[in-house]
Amino acid sequence: MQVKFYDNIPEALPKFAVIIARSGGKWVFCRHKARETFEVPGGHREKGETILDTAKRELYEETGAIKYSLKPVCVYSVTAPDNFGGEETFGALFYAEIEEFESELHSEIERVFLFDELPEIKAWTYPLIQPRLIEEAKRRLTGFRTGQSDGV
Repeated sequence: MQVKFYDNIPEALPKFAVIIARSGGKWVFCRHKARETFEVPGGHREKGETILDTAKRELYEETGAIKYSLKPVCVYSVTAPDNFGGEETFGALFYAEIEEFESELHSEIERVFLFDELPEIKAWTYPLIQPRLIEEAKRRLTGFRTGQSDGV
């Protein structure tokens, strides 16, 4: 599997939005109703959506976030034999600071978890991709390692 990072690509290329999120200094993870593993919020872009609109929709659907700040980080791609027939697929990576959650989820997500530390990699749904996305966000965003806001 190969994961690459880009600063700029055509707006139409990203098919996914992934949001690295924190709330009150804790990591925000989701658990899908059909899985036992943890994942960061994100999902597929719908027809006619901008990738920013995808990120906002997925953040709300998967976490119930209703008050937050959202910042683009970069674009990434994944190339793997078991992923879309080995074709390079693109996604946009975002960072969110969530201030308030809706009291109830209305999606395929069973539960939202807030962690002081990142969960063990073996407990992640996408252990070969999402940890690399978090590391790239840490590298690119000032103040991220300490949990302090950098204006997002």
